[in-house]
Amino acid sequence: MRKLSRSARTVSSAIACIVLGASTGLSFATPSTAAESNRATGIGWVDWSEAAFQKAKKENKPVILDLEAVWCHWCHVMDGKTYSNPVIANLIKSQLVAIRVDQDNRPDLSTRYQDYGWPATIIFSPSGKEIVKRAGYIAPGEMLSLLNDVIKAPNQTRLSERDQTKVAYGSSSTLSAALKKELTERSVEGFDTAHGGWGSGNHFLDWDTVEYCMTRARQKDKQNERMAKATIAGEQKLIDPIWGGVYQYSTDGGWGRPHFEKIMQMQSENMRIFSLAYDTWHDNAYLKGATDIERFLKQFLLSPDGAFYTSMDADLVPGEHSGEYFKLGDEARRKLGVPKIDKHIYARENGWAINGLVALYGATGDDQYLKEATRAADWVMANRALPGGGFSHDKQDQAGPFLDDSLAMARAFLSLYGATGDRKWYSRAEETAGFIDAHFKFVTHTAATKKSAASTIAAGYADSDVTKKSVVGPIPNVDQNVMVARFSNLLYQYSGNERDKKMSETAMRFLATPEVGRNLGIYTAGILLADFEVANAPTHITIVGPKDDPNAKALMLAAVKYPSGYKVVEWWDKREGPLPHMDVEFPDLEKAAAFGCASQRCSAPVYTPDKLNATVDGLANQ
Repeated sequence: MRKLSRSARTVSSAIACIVLGASTGLSFATPSTAAESNRATGIGWVDWSEAAFQKAKKENKPVILDLEAVWCHWCHVMDGKTYSNPVIANLIKSQLVAIRVDQDNRPDLSTRYQDYGWPATIIFSPSGKEIVKRAGYIAPGEMLSLLNDVIKAPNQTRLSERDQTKVAYGSSSTLSAALKKELTERSVEGFDTAHGGWGSGNHFLDWDTVEYCMTRARQKDKQNERMAKATIAGEQKLIDPIWGGVYQYSTDGGWGRPHFEKIMQMQSENMRIFSLAYDTWHDNAYLKGATDIERFLKQFLLSPDGAFYTSMDADLVPGEHSGEYFKLGDEARRKLGVPKIDKHIYARENGWAINGLVALYGATGDDQYLKEATRAADWVMANRALPGGGFSHDKQDQAGPFLDDSLAMARAFLSLYGATGDRKWYSRAEETAGFIDAHFKFVTHTAATKKSAASTIAAGYADSDVTKKSVVGPIPNVDQNVMVARFSNLLYQYSGNERDKKMSETAMRFLATPEVGRNLGIYTAGILLADFEVANAPTHITIVGPKDDPNAKALMLAAVKYPSGYKVVEWWDKREGPLPHMDVEFPDLEKAAAFGCASQRCSAPVYTPDKLNATVDGLANQ
């Protein structure tokens, strides 16, 4: 099954091109580079590499890519039933080059093919051209028929028309009124009025969509408020009542049939949305949801060094459905064993976790969550940092760097700065933004028209390093560019740095291309959310006072709790010198105070935390 809500509907915007280079020999899959490589060993899986594609070209063989997840139930089933079938295994071994990849280990391939898994099955011609893309479990009979067909005609494409469409990017960095209307209508029409959530099939919390609804709800939009609350209520049913943590999704059009894998992005983004919902509507059930997720992370995914592991498997026994197991209590579960924990420590997953923990700190004011976030950030900086401000995915990272890792950490740094006022986090966010701009900016060619000659244009940020040679060429991805647009725009509000503003414009140039949004089906709200934030100034709250002043600290916490996912929170201690972008002159006061700015107006000083929300709300509603 597919990875999670966001990747379940993000469409890659270009067709991958195989770049063949000098052969370095084939590397056989190992547990650190391919999912559960001890399974279906008769096939002779190898790692994704240029050497594998060179071998295919030389021997005139198609390439089959099994892109799977170590936590995925249907990946286990396909391995046990399909790839372990001796007829299929022998056919693949003799007639194809077989590549197996753990998608969590390769963010570039994960984002590229996330619409087709997990497991995803991609077949390439001997020359490296994609000819088949298949989503999910393929039964043995169906796989045998597909393989025989490919072997007979290895250069014939079997892709859909959409998969073969090339996108022509425009020069506008804002959505047109017509496109905005179309994407809004798609999102609203896709809402499941009976159950909450979107669509009629699998149900999950799509965080961009819910956050967009919450943004509109703060503008007194009751319809969006109802949609957000109904979806959060449904998602609460997917929280494990024993161990905490949230299951990935529920099948069959409701919330009662979960798939049990617990993966980091789902945990962290749910924790963030539940925390924001608690700040907004003060429902203790939302706070319980967030703390239940943190409880799971701390008990099962926290390494001894303070960094976070990647996931918990859906199955106790690979390939066997674990519905009865997850009905048991703690003691009964542990007697049977604990589902496998993927103990890879990736920069990306830790950036996600940090962001969720900072949101929970804001909702509760409990320093333990901030300490957990800070400890993970310190570990990543010590163990995954690259020269120039970026981050590797894991220790080896031979195929990286990948956009996901630096982007997740940049977002985490900015969240930590907004929660603490500690300028080291701001400096790291700016440095990492520079790395992203230097290594991942996607430059494409525009077609000539009657009015203009062909030229190049930067439209979005690519999934992998554009400065490095790779087996597949880098391409932009919707989810990543939504986050680049939102992160760099918010960073610009803190910094006043034109580079940060141009980064958000570059990402929006990709997102504003009509074909990109139209390919998303009903999950269009991420683009709408990014467009809204880029077009509007955030709520801006500044605390003026010493950082060792208890009242200043209380005001800062109240600012962090202010219920908006789009806000700038700064703490000006005059002893540290000017803030990064001092565009307001604050009065010299005898005691700590907070100043709020919204809707192009600023407040008088606020001296007590209990009055801050009302003051800022008053500005926004005038």
